[in-house]
Amino acid sequence: MQIFNTLTRKKEEFVPLEEGKVKMYVCGPTVYNLIHIGNARPMIVFDTVRRYLEYKGYEVNFVSNFTDVDDKIIKKANEEGVSAEEISERYIEECKKDMEGMNVRPATTHPQATQEIDGMIEMIQSLIDKGFAYPAADGTVYFRVKKFDEYGKLSHKNLDDLQSGFRSLLVSGEEQKEDPLDFVLWKPKKEGEPFWPSPWCDGRPGWHIECSVMSKKYLGEEIDIHAGGEDLIFPHHENEIAQSECCNGRQFARYWMHNAFLNIDNHKMSKSLGNFRTVREISEQYDLQVLRFFMLSAHYRSPLNFSADLMESSKNALERIREAAGKLKDRKEAGQGSLTAEEQQLLQEALAFNAQFEKAMDDDFNTADAVAAVFELVRFANTHLSETSSSEFAGALLEQLLALTDVLGLIALPREEMLDKEIEDLIAERQEARKAKNFARADEIRDLLLAKGIILKDTREGVKWKRA
Repeated sequence: MQIFNTLTRKKEEFVPLEEGKVKMYVCGPTVYNLIHIGNARPMIVFDTVRRYLEYKGYEVNFVSNFTDVDDKIIKKANEEGVSAEEISERYIEECKKDMEGMNVRPATTHPQATQEIDGMIEMIQSLIDKGFAYPAADGTVYFRVKKFDEYGKLSHKNLDDLQSGFRSLLVSGEEQKEDPLDFVLWKPKKEGEPFWPSPWCDGRPGWHIECSVMSKKYLGEEIDIHAGGEDLIFPHHENEIAQSECCNGRQFARYWMHNAFLNIDNHKMSKSLGNFRTVREISEQYDLQVLRFFMLSAHYRSPLNFSADLMESSKNALERIREAAGKLKDRKEAGQGSLTAEEQQLLQEALAFNAQFEKAMDDDFNTADAVAAVFELVRFANTHLSETSSSEFAGALLEQLLALTDVLGLIALPREEMLDKEIEDLIAERQEARKAKNFARADEIRDLLLAKGIILKDTREGVKWKRA
């Protein structure tokens, strides 16, 4: 398996630190609003990477954080007159709903920055002790960039060029830095902001230190894959490397993966252009599986352009896969008999599509070519399935199709909808359980219905329900 490593700017054979296991960290969103489709791309891309690694037999420890303390969160909290914690918790829950809609699996661990402050203070102190960081008079702690000889190795930026670029960028209040390139590890509190006590001042951590600490705590000092959007290469990931390697004295991550930008109708997404699209808005027009299919229709390192035409095309393409899966399922249930000699031969031929799929995914997770292999299998199934096909033949092709679409996180057979009578019967049983004070059973029924896409609402007139 080959992965394009941003660090070396070339494809490299993937060799994990520990055989059969993968330690993977993906930078998650800052939770101050509903996630937008730019956030969705790395979520979908690296969820697919994880799925393929698991398909190949690896045990993947997948960590993706929530940045839950940040200037944007504080600004939103102040606007609404609530705490920053209330804002971040609200949007973490909303983010999880959107992730579920896109069929993005929950991470092994979803750490939150505010719950890891002690570890951040500890790492900052270690960097100070080793001479890589220093506190200024006001309690701000800075990282000494020039003390790390390899600074710039990920972004391939030259320190001298960065230095000249900063000469015209010196801003008021930063004259306490030893060098304009030095970046913040800890900053003093401001009025109305959340803060934590530290040896230097009451304040909060800088953004970069958060991911270094969370990665180390949940994955160890050295990891296999660190991933995120290409906008994070500099300065975020560059600074993570500097902090982690100076603190731990070893390489931080072996492979760095970055997805390219997403544009809207050939323009960069921005609120000022009025083309800012949230995942929630997309879900009002399309099944989010369509968005997932669209995201996987291009290689993750290629820029991707979002448009109504491309979404319609993705919708139609996904429907073709689902129709084929539906026909195979129907034939599996209606057919009889064992495989014929001809069907055995056809199933042998169909294995070529698995090989084609794996060849694409082994080549730096080329999902565009992997999707093409799925369509080759769909065409093959449509060509060779007939009213005389055996149940075993249809079942084998269906299993093959579902295995490949599952790697891509595409749901080829949508969950079967419950009949209205089944729902009403369960609601009645729940009401009886509540009367009997069997709240465990009542909650169990609510959760069961929710898993089937049925949302209950208790009102004065009784229980109302709707399909999600």
